[in-house]
Amino acid sequence: MHRSKLYRSQSEKIDCAKLYNLREALKMLKEMPHVKFDQTVELAFKLGIDPKQTDQNVRGAIPLPKGTGKKVVVAVIASDASAEEAKKAGADFVGLDELVDKIKGGWVEFDVLIATPAAMPMVRPLGRALGPKGLMPNPKTGTVTDHVGKAVTEAKAGRVEFKNDRGACIHVPVGKLSFKAEDLEENGSTIIHAIMRAKPSTAKGIFMQSCTMSSTMSPGIKIDIKEFVKVTS
Repeated sequence: MHRSKLYRSQSEKIDCAKLYNLREALKMLKEMPHVKFDQTVELAFKLGIDPKQTDQNVRGAIPLPKGTGKKVVVAVIASDASAEEAKKAGADFVGLDELVDKIKGGWVEFDVLIATPAAMPMVRPLGRALGPKGLMPNPKTGTVTDHVGKAVTEAKAGRVEFKNDRGACIHVPVGKLSFKAEDLEENGSTIIHAIMRAKPSTAKGIFMQSCTMSSTMSPGIKIDIKEFVKVTS
């Protein structure tokens, strides 16, 4: 596979046989030759689960203490007091029948969709359209809740969702490369701890098999997760 000159120059700085702690990995990312745009820093995990078994799937959401660096557009399907609570919390779009009809018509100009349990009978038929885009409200990610104000605040502040794919891998954004290294480290630690805590009781053997950090245009840097295993176990 052909690699760009930039990628090759970045790879030369990484010892592929070494596991780095988060601080070391972030220092390397910061010091690498960069492209002109503000790259997203991401953590990628390989998990010891069987994705074909529904009771072994890993899914959740966590508010990042230092945010994601991205403006998040939030839509809320609710009525009455819950709708007013969502508006006060800063939701961009709030409604019930009219919002459901708008989404049925193909409108999906939002990043997060939150719904109250009472509204879910109206929302479930939208699953075919919203599911493939990862926008379907789900209790496991805190997007089906009666506490819509809190959910909106967390989404706006920088809340990330995680879900394993068919290959038992999870990819989660940590923040922007322009963030302070200590802020990215805090966000990264929060994500690793959250996924560790989400280990299914039916999963056997080593749960978190590998963790790699990278920016949008950089090679991956292998992360040593031993310190997180000790804290979580």
